[in-house]
Amino acid sequence: MAAVLTQTSPTARAEILIDARGLVKRYGRTVVLDGFSLQVRAGEIVGLLGPNGAGKTTAVELMEGLRRPDAGECRICGFDSLRESRAVRHRIGVALQAARLPDYATVLEVLQLYASFYENPVPAGDLLRQFGLEEKARTQWWHLSGGQRQRLALAVALIGRPSVLFLDEPTTGLDPQARHALWDVILGLREEGRAILLTTHYMDEAERLCDRVVILDHGRILAEGTPRQLAREYGPEAAVELDTGGAPADLAALARLPAVTGVREEDARVILHTANPPATVMALAQYAQERSLPLSDLRIRSATLDDVFMALTGRRLRD
Repeated sequence: MAAVLTQTSPTARAEILIDARGLVKRYGRTVVLDGFSLQVRAGEIVGLLGPNGAGKTTAVELMEGLRRPDAGECRICGFDSLRESRAVRHRIGVALQAARLPDYATVLEVLQLYASFYENPVPAGDLLRQFGLEEKARTQWWHLSGGQRQRLALAVALIGRPSVLFLDEPTTGLDPQARHALWDVILGLREEGRAILLTTHYMDEAERLCDRVVILDHGRILAEGTPRQLAREYGPEAAVELDTGGAPADLAALARLPAVTGVREEDARVILHTANPPATVMALAQYAQERSLPLSDLRIRSATLDDVFMALTGRRLRD
């Protein structure tokens, strides 16, 4: 599904900085990526979501020019990722989930090392200030906290003044405070006009950061659009969540309640997808009373990206 962009949208007018068209990658008889196409514009964050083995890493490596596709092409800032790889390398920044940095190097030494690879790098002092690492400048990088390491990885990715950023699971393993702090940094990078491709296993992160989301599974794009568009088109109209207090739930009986379109158990909770929340809740209350079923922490919510992902793939993102 193509993203809907209005004529007045700044993103609609912005330059396309990532332009992947028909990328195919095979290993023997296994097709890992099958006709992958994606455009990301300046000032836009696009989230690439998919379970392990969906083809996300292959897609990103093809776009970065690290692997040769069996078909298709990708252009970064107008340059071919393979034939003009040197020009591409100077226009992209990559922040990996677990970057391997020189042993025993301090934060300042790491930044100075990577700055030496570019003709016009961002001064290390500016990056230390931007990412709140000034007090850690003389600290060996492996002594940093998880959030500080991720900020350092972003600083390294920005040294070459890239127009395009590839962020691989940027907040994995971080505590909530560190995650939200890094979200603010990433949103600030978007405001500077960079094109950002983000992979994540966190649905709330995708909903918070991404202008558009691409759902990939078995090497093919299943859906693409804004989080709201996807929830409206593919997700259930609403969901009723309940905690049964440890009592066993009869999912088949719950599925027969009025307006229920689907039932699943997740993290010790029961989730009822429904086209009519009031009717479902009234019937659920009567059902629970008749069976002495405790209902604690009952919630009604609209569809989320997690619901969309389940509807499209039949499994959770981390499966």
